[in-house]
Amino acid sequence: MPSLLSLGARAMFANQAALQTIGQNISNANTPGYSRQSVVLATSQGQFTGAGFFGRGVDVQTVVRSHNDFLTRQAIATKAVAAADQTRADQLSRIEKLFPTGENGIGYAAGQFLNALQDVASRPADPSARQVVLGRAAELASRFQSAGSQLADLQAGIVSDLRAEVSTVNALASQIANANDQIARVRGSGHTPNDLLDQRDQLIAQLSEHIAVTTLPADDGTLGVFIGGGQRLVLGSNASQLTLLPDAYDPNRVAVALQEGGTEQRPLSESVLTGGNISALLYTQNHDMVDARNQLGQLAAAIGTRVNAQNALGLDLSDPPGQGAPLFNVASPKVLPASTNARNADGSFVSGVQASIVNASQLQASSYKLSADGAGGFQLTRLSDGLVRTVADGDTVDGFKLSFTPAAPAPGESFVIEPVGAAASEMRRVLDSPNGIAAASPLTASTAVTNTGTATVDSVYAVNSSFSAARAPMSLQFGAADPANPGVLSYTLTMADGSSVTGNWAAGQPIGNDPANGVDLGFELRLNGVPRAGDSIALNPTTYTSQNNGNAKAFLNIQTENFIGRQLLSDGSITRGSTISDAYAASMSDIGARVQSANYLSGVSSSVSTDAQTSLTNQVGVNLDEEASRLMQYQQGYQAAAKVLQTAQSLFDELLRIAGS
Repeated sequence: MPSLLSLGARAMFANQAALQTIGQNISNANTPGYSRQSVVLATSQGQFTGAGFFGRGVDVQTVVRSHNDFLTRQAIATKAVAAADQTRADQLSRIEKLFPTGENGIGYAAGQFLNALQDVASRPADPSARQVVLGRAAELASRFQSAGSQLADLQAGIVSDLRAEVSTVNALASQIANANDQIARVRGSGHTPNDLLDQRDQLIAQLSEHIAVTTLPADDGTLGVFIGGGQRLVLGSNASQLTLLPDAYDPNRVAVALQEGGTEQRPLSESVLTGGNISALLYTQNHDMVDARNQLGQLAAAIGTRVNAQNALGLDLSDPPGQGAPLFNVASPKVLPASTNARNADGSFVSGVQASIVNASQLQASSYKLSADGAGGFQLTRLSDGLVRTVADGDTVDGFKLSFTPAAPAPGESFVIEPVGAAASEMRRVLDSPNGIAAASPLTASTAVTNTGTATVDSVYAVNSSFSAARAPMSLQFGAADPANPGVLSYTLTMADGSSVTGNWAAGQPIGNDPANGVDLGFELRLNGVPRAGDSIALNPTTYTSQNNGNAKAFLNIQTENFIGRQLLSDGSITRGSTISDAYAASMSDIGARVQSANYLSGVSSSVSTDAQTSLTNQVGVNLDEEASRLMQYQQGYQAAAKVLQTAQSLFDELLRIAGS
């Protein structure tokens, strides 16, 4: 009789344990990170008798959770990649807004500024036309400045986001370490703390959204968490902390470091952080933001310098007329020394590098890193494409000149040079007087009344610093046509000092500036029609600047001139460069391509992460239909066990009644 009672009691307890576990599963069916639990039942060892072994019922061994190490690791890894791709896509979409199309774009504002000079060319003395030019110039500078300022705000936002991300990672790491400690404490009981294991897995999954992690189980049940290619974040019950450090070169940027032992700080490059929000934010800061700032800066520096140079070649409306003043402020290149470079006792750096713009048309949309190679040489790396060149003090590279002062960099020292990094944010209009617009050319050309040809003066203006007013007045005399090519006439240009230049003229060819044939007088004379032999043209210093529009016409050529991003090749040739419209369109295309690529990758990685999480959920999640079926199964088992107890009780009561009668 006692055996029958024991069998019923054991059966009831086993079924009750199963029902309790099923209820737990149903209760947490929608709880994030919960893994389905199940009771492990085992047959109790049978009791030997002379008639054989009789069973003693069922034992509840433990409660286990459904778990798959491979699917769990896959879900964590894909979640890290998806979070990084989404974060970068979000950041790039913000940068893309700084390169608007249509009337809101910088390219449109530049075109409007240059088009406004058309009215000045038509009415050189009209103050209202000149005032419109100044207004357009201010608008163009404002758009550059606004874009540069917004980039700075985006950078500040990235730093703020990184600070929040680091704080979250540190909090999650501490919670994982605490979970490890609790799991290790109950490890000796022989049973697994399922809820704690779920909690730890959920914490690691949350951590992976912020920074990519790898895990390694230990014998005591704890889980080691590592970042950045093997750097320890959590080991046992100990958690390291992340911290932010100022960038080695730019104080407006930050680097992420792993703090160990309370003092040691080990910087982590975004190249080893293969996923998570922190990786994406660092990449955006160190690459996308820098490229966008340099692209805007290249445009600002090239346009500002080109306009200022052309204005300086003309004559303004002041009395007496003078050289045109700069219209725009063009920022000087920034040189950022590494914080580890040697310093003097007063904190100043022992060595230094200065950079100055020599040819703005050859400035590239890139930053550069200068470092001493330890053998007395210096390496300059163009960071946009990794091109490395050996340079020396006084060399000119990509349109800017290097100068080592107060001393050349020592071995191990380095500098980051940003030739155009500040050009957009510091661009502004610096000319306020309408009379300062140099619309007049320093030369006035007139045809002789005795000419028999149809040639008339289209324009004459200075084109570079080779022009010298001391050469005027000048006389241009045309000779006979080439018998083999009647459209080509010889000419002789005689200067005020009696020197002369000879050449050949064809329709559309300028006179005075023909570097290919060794003629560089710093001005261009262009004609309409065709002169005849014996025709002459006089070139005199401009007397009435209010009636001369030569330099205003030169401004109009800037819009179609390929002067942005030219490159000096190793053979001495110079690439063609881009117009303002083409350069701005190229910048928009570059950012647009990055956004499109980031959105595509985000969509793909998000889909992969969702599939991985679905696979994991299908393996370890709660299926309510299945739990309902099991609920009915164990309910019937419980009822059957109760019937056994009821039967044993009845038999026992009957036995007592018989014995007492």
